[in-house]
Amino acid sequence: MLPDTSDGVSEHDRQGAPKPPSPMMLLVAFGGLSAALAAGYGVLFTIAADYRDEYGISENWIGIIIGIGFIAGFLSQITIAPFADRGHAKKLVLGGVFVNVLGLVLMAFGTSLVPILVGRFISGIGIGAAAPAIKRIVVLADPANLGQNMGRLLAADVFGFAMGPAISAVLVGPFGIPSPFLVVAAVTLMLLPMVARVDVVEATEPPARRFAIDLLASRPFAGAVTLGAVTFIMIGSFDALWDVVHKDLGTTDWIANLGITLFGLPLIFLGPIGGRLAQTWGPFKLGSIGLFFAAGLMIIYGFLPAGGLIFAVAMVHAISDGLTISSAGVAVSMVVPADRQAGAHGVIGAAQAISAGVMASVTGAIYGSFGQAAAYTVAGVVMIVLTMVGVWLARSAWNLNDASNRA
Repeated sequence: MLPDTSDGVSEHDRQGAPKPPSPMMLLVAFGGLSAALAAGYGVLFTIAADYRDEYGISENWIGIIIGIGFIAGFLSQITIAPFADRGHAKKLVLGGVFVNVLGLVLMAFGTSLVPILVGRFISGIGIGAAAPAIKRIVVLADPANLGQNMGRLLAADVFGFAMGPAISAVLVGPFGIPSPFLVVAAVTLMLLPMVARVDVVEATEPPARRFAIDLLASRPFAGAVTLGAVTFIMIGSFDALWDVVHKDLGTTDWIANLGITLFGLPLIFLGPIGGRLAQTWGPFKLGSIGLFFAAGLMIIYGFLPAGGLIFAVAMVHAISDGLTISSAGVAVSMVVPADRQAGAHGVIGAAQAISAGVMASVTGAIYGSFGQAAAYTVAGVVMIVLTMVGVWLARSAWNLNDASNRA
């Protein structure tokens, strides 16, 4: 049960409100849509070399193309996503998806820097608007099982992001650069009729605040956002170092190429279990334990002399993350009133996007100058320090769990 059961809907409106969507409908419609949006982000990563070879776009600009999508998502989650709390959740989902598809089409048919860059920016805006609205709809449709449902959305995101590069790898060779963008766009559009049929209870009494930054005045919420940012500091560092470290260590190709995809598999299967555990045992407890453990593993990566050893530790890391990584999102849903859910998830999503982007750049620079041990150790130490900050901020809600929230 959310800490404030007011979702902007009067009791009179509730009596005639539509029946909430079934768990299966939530999973298929909104989980599928989350996966499709994430795949739109992921398809770009394996065709960077094709952009360079086919269109003459330099590596520096390719980096900017990738990064501008995250910047656009950051801006959209801060400025547009809160409108989902003001009676427009379903409109933001549908509109965000259409905007994302437009961006994908631009990236598909663009053959020079400007249309591809614009397409990536537009796609980021659409995803940043739709994703928090999806979380609001899913959380409020079934608040008793918010942990499990948040875990399912996480699993869908991970699955989609992992499938993006795979789709590109399969399609670009025989069908050309536009094909993965068009396939993802088509799949996304195919899900829209199912999403459009879902009855959503919209807020009729919008929150007083237009944006959600004011929520950071709540220390438990600020703590949850900090822990969520630490998770993406880990992800940004891990992704930035994986390929270059394995290349420099002479790792066999299958480990280097499939490692991140295999890393994502436990998250897909364990995400719902971890989300349910976070809700019942406590998101701050579970999340902080997982991040401290992950930080230790990050430091260990720095001193491993072979790619096979890094891969083995990464599989342990993946299981731990699968059981704990959804905790920050669950914590946000549990400490924020029902009528601020979309804005709150927009804030944590923006913090995660900027954290991943900044830390990926910093970690890559440290690796280039000082090597493997320094890069992973700095990432691990930053994770430990910020996790401690998050725990301190959330200390008043340390024992929060589903039982205490119902009391």
